[in-house]
Amino acid sequence: MLSWKDTPANQSVSLVGLNPEIKNALKQALDGKEISTRQAISLFSAEGNEYQALLNVADQVRRNVCGEKATFVITRNINFTNVCYMGCKFCNFAKPIKHEEAEFLSLDEIANRAQQAWDKGATEVCIQGGLHPQMSADFYRNILLTIKARLPKLHIHAFSPFEIWYGARKAKMEPKAFLQDLKLCGLDSMPGTAAEILDVEIREQLTKNKLSTEDWVSIIKAAHEVGIKTTSTIMYGHIDKPSHWANHLEKLRNIQKETGGFTEFVPLGFVHYKTKLYNDNPTLVRPGPTRNEHFKMHAVARLMLQGQINNIQASWVKMGSDVASQMLRSGANDLGGTLMNESISRAAGGEHGQEIEPQDMVRFIHNAGLDAAQRTTLYRDIKSYPVEKEDSSYLVLPSQEIARFGTRV
Repeated sequence: MLSWKDTPANQSVSLVGLNPEIKNALKQALDGKEISTRQAISLFSAEGNEYQALLNVADQVRRNVCGEKATFVITRNINFTNVCYMGCKFCNFAKPIKHEEAEFLSLDEIANRAQQAWDKGATEVCIQGGLHPQMSADFYRNILLTIKARLPKLHIHAFSPFEIWYGARKAKMEPKAFLQDLKLCGLDSMPGTAAEILDVEIREQLTKNKLSTEDWVSIIKAAHEVGIKTTSTIMYGHIDKPSHWANHLEKLRNIQKETGGFTEFVPLGFVHYKTKLYNDNPTLVRPGPTRNEHFKMHAVARLMLQGQINNIQASWVKMGSDVASQMLRSGANDLGGTLMNESISRAAGGEHGQEIEPQDMVRFIHNAGLDAAQRTTLYRDIKSYPVEKEDSSYLVLPSQEIARFGTRV
């Protein structure tokens, strides 16, 4: 095994002997210059020495932008209903309204769960749910008002663009006006989920294009315009290809240039086990990204988004804590949230648990040889946990991990 001292950030980044196209793209990134979608597609094809060079450069760029620190937030996921009429093929979370496992939390229960999170030290609750056909037009705003009445200082990170689309239709309002009202009621920021892949062809197969790329972009821009920061995401490893990934990153970069409203980018690997998309088409749909693709996605995102979206999150819920920790030396600088009661990935067959304590987050970050910091949703440091480098745990590099455990997470 190699210690943190042998990880990419502590090696000189060599571009000798690489394919000229990949070499030029990596050199541009090291120089802080923008890389194109064509170059990104080329980087997604990297193998062998070129693959390792990609990870090394991504780690160096991460170091240049973020320093020797990685972050996490103490949060709780509150999925207030699993009833949804959309029936997206990649999702196993949704239940019909009369299903025995159907759930629709009351406002008091949502507030109680927020209180429990606050009492455990959470600075944020992340609230999302299915599109319940019997939801009242004022339900989203009432969630906010109920929580803020009890916990005025708790950051509410809530409602995907799909939920905003649905809520605005219910309220017979334009999305921008709906968002302005939610902000007044206490919405502090929004998850940029429901992005999946911002490609019409792919979205048609995943969701029948129920929330179009155009609508997703429009709602995200509206949120930014009214002063609501959002995250950005991608869901990859199903029927998509590297060209879709690169174009998706380009769309996010262009939005950020226009609005400056994204706080982070969160790659979310497709969890296939219990989904209709995979089980109905096992010969056409891939069972999630390979391990290499996880590393490539975070690395290429770091290079393509640098100077625009500088926080790249590694999702331990999707990949597991060991792989997410390694991702901190391959482009990522954040491990996301401690979570409580995460249910969406679990419903799809995710096997990496639903809660990790803050001390575990610190340990995972220290295992990567980096200082740890608890942060707010908007990336303000709250508490620092410096690493004792001479006593640091050992970290297996991605290439070694692949050799030992195969190609899939």
